[in-house]
Amino acid sequence: MASSGSGKKLRVTLLKSPFGTGKRHMATVRGLGLRYRHHSVEVEDTPAVRGMIRSVGYMIKCEEV
Repeated sequence: MASSGSGKKLRVTLLKSPFGTGKRHMATVRGLGLRYRHHSVEVEDTPAVRGMIRSVGYMIKCEEV
């Protein structure tokens, strides 16, 4: 399997609980791979992921790796 080539990654950390934010935001947090508060994951830097981060940006922290 070939790699994407760009290799840019983002570290996303969940700071606030998604409970009470609505089903769409809870699904977006799960789609990013975040499970509980202060959980961090590294995701590929793609336009789709950037859009997900933008929609729930008030409850996560994002930094380039």
